[in-house]
Amino acid sequence: MSLQTEAASGAAAGDPEMTANPGKTASEQMLALVLKSLEDDKAEDVVVISLNGKSQMADNMVVCSGRSTRQVGAISEKLADKLKQEMGVFSKIEGKGQGDWVLIDGGDVIVHVFRPEVREFYQLEKMWMEPGAADATT
Repeated sequence: MSLQTEAASGAAAGDPEMTANPGKTASEQMLALVLKSLEDDKAEDVVVISLNGKSQMADNMVVCSGRSTRQVGAISEKLADKLKQEMGVFSKIEGKGQGDWVLIDGGDVIVHVFRPEVREFYQLEKMWMEPGAADATT
């Protein structure tokens, strides 16, 4: 798994110990759990975008890819189950039936799981990048 992070965040390290660390906020614990789940399920091109100061809907957005509709569905389903089992969070899931783009809304962390072609088409990450960051990636 490759991990790119727009904002430097200690929670983005994916350390499994963080979910049990009482010194971390619930949002940081959730982000760590999300990243660990995505790593376990072989999600690709994982990008963490900090929404602090950009939106009040969540603290972080995670965008990743699965290689097929089946893998996109499996990644999403397992992530929602882990959020429920380990954090008591009942996530809202959209798009699982289609399997091209699934959104998991965990409250503090929103996760988008795409098939690579669909992710390339929508380029969701560019919408949330810092001004000028898009010039550096082209």
